[in-house]
Amino acid sequence: MKKLAILGASGHGKVIADIALLNGYDEIVFLDDDESIKTLGEYPVVGKTSETLGPKADGYDFFVGIGNAIIRQRMQKSLVQDGCNVVTLIHPQAVVAYDVTIGVGTVVMAGAVINLGTTIGDGCIINTCSSVDHDNTIGDFSHISVGAHTAGTVTLGERCWLGIGAVVSNNMSVADDCMIGAGAVVVKDLKEAGTYVGVPATKIK
Repeated sequence: MKKLAILGASGHGKVIADIALLNGYDEIVFLDDDESIKTLGEYPVVGKTSETLGPKADGYDFFVGIGNAIIRQRMQKSLVQDGCNVVTLIHPQAVVAYDVTIGVGTVVMAGAVINLGTTIGDGCIINTCSSVDHDNTIGDFSHISVGAHTAGTVTLGERCWLGIGAVVSNNMSVADDCMIGAGAVVVKDLKEAGTYVGVPATKIK
């Protein structure tokens, strides 16, 4: 029997649970720090996010279903340090080229496309119907949102967030900790952390 404990009882976590079911998990539970949440749909919330030893002892795998990159990174690091088995989840209707490398704790959602020569880091979210084209490097704990796209030979730093419908043009490099707003278009290297919006994407001062 395959069992999974997901940290974060949220809408994002619910989608992760659905992908886990499609990956053959028989039993799924949630951990969440909001004690008022007892269930998420059909799934029970069995404790706080710090209470991993019980599920670990019961043979559960783990996944961090938290949207905030800094919190996701901290929680995943803690799980790994505690010897928990953090897994990677790929929806069966995602298209992933044969030579793509995908890190631990990353989720690839339905309709996403990842093309040849690409490396996806740990703890990333490659969201519904997004695309990552050939020879990209996507840094740890970054998020490619619904319908967002990176063209060929893009380097995206760690903990970046590419908002819904945003686009990064080919051969661009984006620094760590950049937030790129919905619908923004990146047509030059982004060398500093910050929030970028518009066409072309421009840093908010």
